[in-house]
Parts: sequence; C-alpha cells; structure tokens
Amino acid sequence: MNSPYGISSIWLQGDAIIKTVAIILMLMSISSWFVIVLRTWGLLRLRSANHALSDFWHAQSFAEGLHVLGTDRNENPYRHLAEEGQSALDHHQNHKTDLHGNLPLADWLTACLKDSIDHSTDKLQRGLALLASVGSTAPFVGLFGTVWGIYHALVSIGLNGSASIDKIAGPVGEALIMTAFGLIVAIPAVLGYNALNRGNRTITSKLNRFAHQLHAYFLTGAPPASSKGSNHVILKNIPRKNAQSE
Repeated sequence: MNSPYGISSIWLQGDAIIKTVAIILMLMSISSWFVIVLRTWGLLRLRSANHALSDFWHAQSFAEGLHVLGTDRNENPYRHLAEEGQSALDHHQNHKTDLHGNLPLADWLTACLKDSIDHSTDKLQRGLALLASVGSTAPFVGLFGTVWGIYHALVSIGLNGSASIDKIAGPVGEALIMTAFGLIVAIPAVLGYNALNRGNRTITSKLNRFAHQLHAYFLTGAPPASSKGSNHVILKNIPRKNAQSE
C-alpha cells in the first residue's frame, strides 16, 4: 500500500517548481556519477602503466621501451610523453635552419616535454569542473526546493486558518525531501572530486619524474641516477643521432 506521504505521492502532488528542482538534481546526480565512474576507470587503467615505467628503462632499445609502455598514446600519457620527446629530438635535428633550431637542445626538449605533460594533465582534469560545480550548487538547489515547500505550507495554513498536520504534511514533506536530495547529490560529487584530484596529482608527479629521466636520456643516452641508487639503468646499444646539448 502506497503511503500518502511517500515520494511518489509527493511527486504527484508537487507543482512545476518542485518537479523542475527534482529533475535538475537528478540530472546533476547522473552527470556526476558518470564522471566519477569514467575518471575512476581511467585512473585504474593507468595503474598498469605506472608499473611499466621501471620496465621501460630495462628495455634494450627505445622502440622496445615504447612497446612496454603500451600501444595507445592517446590513453597512455607515459607513451605520449616518450613519443613527444623523441619527436622533439628528431625535429630539432632536422630543422637546424628554423628559429627553434637555434635554441639549445636541452631547452627545446624541456619545452616539448612540458607541453606533453600539460596536454595529459588537461585530459586528466576533464569532468572535475562539473563535479566541483555539482558539489557546490546541489545543496542550494535542494534548499530552493525546501524554501518553496515551506512557502506552500505557509500558504496552506493561511488558506485553512489552522496548522493541522494533515494540511501541512505534504508541503513540509516536499521541503525535507528536497533538502535530502540536494545533500545526496552533493556529497558523492565532493568526495569524488577530492579522490580523483588526488589520483591526478599522483599521475602528474610520475609524469614529471619520467619527463626528467627522458630529458637526461635524450641528451646523454642514459637516465639520471636514482636517489635510491637502485633504478639507475643505462640503455645500451641504442643508436643516437648526435643527441647532445649545444
């Protein structure tokens, strides 16, 4: 038996304003959960790529190292970074007469690697602005529905001349439910934003470290020594194209 004060009854009794608020909150919830699931899946996929970074420096050639990182540069920021570094090196060597050919190779590599990191960071940040917007505005959207429900309760009291529970239960119920809906939408969005932002910072930190190693490798043929002294691996037998700083 359906309760006369249940959600379905309140929906049927609610006016266009209450229904509009409810629809807006539902759309906010769907969009935020879509971003949370999609971005979380992307971060989980990058975990395997994180483990491949150490294997990259144990490869016997740069091409083999790229294969270790994966095949899709659009989905793997580490492979994208490595390929952009190699492209920057080749471009600098093949365009000595251009303006950027007069730049030191180290500066040119730094600029290109930074552009790649910025590109990957922008991709990681997609959707986070939506989560931040939903988390900050959903409670106020629900509060608007709350105010509207209280207004209806006051109007009902004024028209009937009494504050009997059967006259104001519906409007007050609308107000409470709108408040709850606003919080239900906002809380996952805020938590998801914080978690994804933390995961993105971890990926960005690894990208910067990898870029530093690639920078040293393209200039000298070897990655920089690890601070722990355990991951210092020199790639041997790799033909270089006079990749030395000017």
